[in-house]
Amino acid sequence: MSLEGGLSRRRCLGVAVTAGALATLSLPRAARAGAQIEEPLIDSVRTALSSAVHNKAPPVPEFPNTEARLSYLRWLGEMSERLKKKIADWPTRKEFLQTVWYEAKRSGLDVSLMLGLVQVESNFRKFAVSSAGARGYMQVMPFWTRVIGDSDPAKLFHMQTNLRFGCVILRHYLDRENGDLYMTLGRYNGSRGKSPYPNAVFANQRLWAYDDKARERERDRSAA
Repeated sequence: MSLEGGLSRRRCLGVAVTAGALATLSLPRAARAGAQIEEPLIDSVRTALSSAVHNKAPPVPEFPNTEARLSYLRWLGEMSERLKKKIADWPTRKEFLQTVWYEAKRSGLDVSLMLGLVQVESNFRKFAVSSAGARGYMQVMPFWTRVIGDSDPAKLFHMQTNLRFGCVILRHYLDRENGDLYMTLGRYNGSRGKSPYPNAVFANQRLWAYDDKARERERDRSAA
């Protein structure tokens, strides 16, 4: 399930963001709050979330056809160039992008949104810790490992574990908010109903937008 075009952003994207403000948003110096608030979960929801995070399938992309695979590889190459200044090591950068792509698709989330969220939350720092105690790339609160994990918060510094928890939690919040992405992001950050955090994520999401069809048209024009 894609979030593109189908979910309300409470008209946030209509708010103008200047180039200077966008540059400022794209360079967070410290981990943002990321302070999800612990809420009671009914047994069926707890079981579903626990099952989602305990699926040990490796983050290996699968494609229905060759063109889909080539499209992914073009995306990977483009995102790798954009991410190079944040994660210099190519194998680590490739693993990160492959994992965030896999986990986002697995949870029915937009990959560019996840990259924007990671940039706001941790600036792509694996071992980031916020003042509230949230950990890792997606600044997951440790209580989640007790609620739906194995009670080992140290695992939140593991790349796939952190990205999986973050995507599963965001999907859960999105369902709770009936598809309202603005309120979902606020809930993820512990600032539900306030605009600074959702606006920051939406602004940074634009930095990771990728339109493969537009790139293909550009290549065709260049070749003509």
